[in-house]
Amino acid sequence: MMPSQADVANELMRLARQIAHHNRLYHAADEPEISDAEFDALVRRNAELEAAFPQLVRADSPNSAVGHEVSASPLSKVAHEVRMMSLDNAFADDEVADFVGRVRRFLALGEDEPVALTAEDKIDGLSCSLRYENGVLLRAATRGDGQVGEDVTANVAHIGDIPQQIDCGIEVFEIRGEVYMDKQDFTALNAAQEASGGKLFANPRNAAAGSLRQKDAQVTKARPLRFLAHGWGAASALPGATQQEVMGAIESWGVPISPDLKLCHSVEELLQHYRSISARRAGLPYEIDGVVYKVDRLDWQARLGFVAKAPRWAIAHKFPAERAETVLERIDIQVGRTGKLTPVGRLARVLVGGVTVTNVTLHNRDEIARLGVRPGDRVVIQRAGDVIPQVVENLTRDVERAPYHFPDHCPECHSEAVAEEGEVDVRCTAGLICPAQRTERLKHFVSRSALDIDGLGDKTIDEFFALGWLESPADIFHLHLRRNEIVGREGWQDKSVDNLLASIEARRSPDAARLLFGLGIRHVGVVTARDLLKRFVTLGALRDVVGRENALTEITAIDGIGPAVADALHDFFHEPHNVAVWEDLLREVSPPDYIVETTASAVSGKTVVFTGKLETMSRDEAKAQAERLGAKSAGSVSAKTDLVVAGPGAGSKLKQAAALGIEVIDEAAWAAIVAAAG
Repeated sequence: MMPSQADVANELMRLARQIAHHNRLYHAADEPEISDAEFDALVRRNAELEAAFPQLVRADSPNSAVGHEVSASPLSKVAHEVRMMSLDNAFADDEVADFVGRVRRFLALGEDEPVALTAEDKIDGLSCSLRYENGVLLRAATRGDGQVGEDVTANVAHIGDIPQQIDCGIEVFEIRGEVYMDKQDFTALNAAQEASGGKLFANPRNAAAGSLRQKDAQVTKARPLRFLAHGWGAASALPGATQQEVMGAIESWGVPISPDLKLCHSVEELLQHYRSISARRAGLPYEIDGVVYKVDRLDWQARLGFVAKAPRWAIAHKFPAERAETVLERIDIQVGRTGKLTPVGRLARVLVGGVTVTNVTLHNRDEIARLGVRPGDRVVIQRAGDVIPQVVENLTRDVERAPYHFPDHCPECHSEAVAEEGEVDVRCTAGLICPAQRTERLKHFVSRSALDIDGLGDKTIDEFFALGWLESPADIFHLHLRRNEIVGREGWQDKSVDNLLASIEARRSPDAARLLFGLGIRHVGVVTARDLLKRFVTLGALRDVVGRENALTEITAIDGIGPAVADALHDFFHEPHNVAVWEDLLREVSPPDYIVETTASAVSGKTVVFTGKLETMSRDEAKAQAERLGAKSAGSVSAKTDLVVAGPGAGSKLKQAAALGIEVIDEAAWAAIVAAAG
């Protein structure tokens, strides 16, 4: 059974929080709780849901985030001139073939035109960028959130693999790679830490990160760190026209690169090299978690460009999941902001590939029934897959034991909990009377993808809610009246209270789409909120439309928005309590008109349809150009179409455009529009 959009929206919310949490632990705190495979599986599940439900993509989507903002630390922050991107992942052979196929389609390559790619092992280390100016190492920085990292220049001076000078003959060249600790050195370090009563590191990556991100460079000097380059960032010139040529030049400058870097000319050759590295993985001196493939030609890389957080021209082929057996000790029920009751399995601690796992999602009532799980069952869990950790098998389902009874009342407010017709999820029927839903909605409202109010974390909202200070979003903007009461509470000082209140005041003129998303209306995700505001510009206009008889027609006329969204908006604005929340909130905030900033061009604000065969670019590349120029790319011709770009073989769409009197141009004319916009 296909999940409802509400289910997907809730799961995307949970995934965003989980991924952000683990990103912070991994990139900012160097204290990961889960393995890379578990993390990859969360990201993969998120990507699958976003692909299937693009209207629900969140503003804080993990697909648009790289790493995590640097934590408060003694190291100074450094802005990267060129963003340090992440990589999309493949987990199966056919996904690698799909990746190469996407490259071919995007570049509009013929079937016989070869696509060469480099393949190299993916070291599990800490990303680092080395900026050389006129051959001298000027600065070294960690990735951080991809845009801002930490200055570790003094620390990398003690890493023998990183030269202080290189003979490159280039004014500016940033070498990027991984700082790591090899397996033997890691074992020796932990032995020394244990002997001295120091902290043990969870794995080599954790040890490398903790060793590099030190205020005292002498600590780094005492740790056996290494470096392998895998690419570059800002560069005033390049010493080659291909990935392999540039990597060869980096190696010639005295910077180590992977000994397993290989140029491959087919999917079969890529997979053969992947299997070769996988077979030798245990014997390698350093930890790896996959193989990275990159399009070799740099001009093709430039055309392919990037999507959100990752390049279109590269992908990481990760190693398979691992499994382990453990005992399901109990099942807890969590209540989300929409009232959904989500079961969480608590496990007897089990080590899977060096990572301790204690919790597992059980999704919903039907999944529990399918697995037949009960507290006390011995289960098989998997570290990678659709949602991780997950139960893949119940080894004791035939043992005589009473079946698990899914609650029919909310564990938070004890109201009746039911599943609506056609839905698998059980929800609390109390609505905002339920404290769990009220607090979760407030947490959603201040979350990073909504109003993004610093200082109002989950713990603070729970505290203020219990005190009766926060009942609805509008109450947040009344907290300045309670300044003296807040200062008197444990953990609150004058400065922290003033910072909180300043953050709240800074949201008096919030982005309208963020505000709409923050209200937590079912089916209205980040992208849907943006699409609605692109069409209606103001929140007031949107509400007026919802109140009209033809609301369904007007709302569903927006590309990508269906009747479920229209129904959800109708339900929201016809509930008196919601209207009261809405009106109270708009007395406190004044969101400006929603205007989308785009590159000015001859097609800005117009709807463009591409039809026929495009000879110099793929359809995806053409659509991406249209979006950059402020145009909307549609799949069909209608009276709302402004321009049709027709290539050879254009058929019914071209005829329909002629019948409607719509302007038609060829591919060359489109290229001229793109060029004119710069």
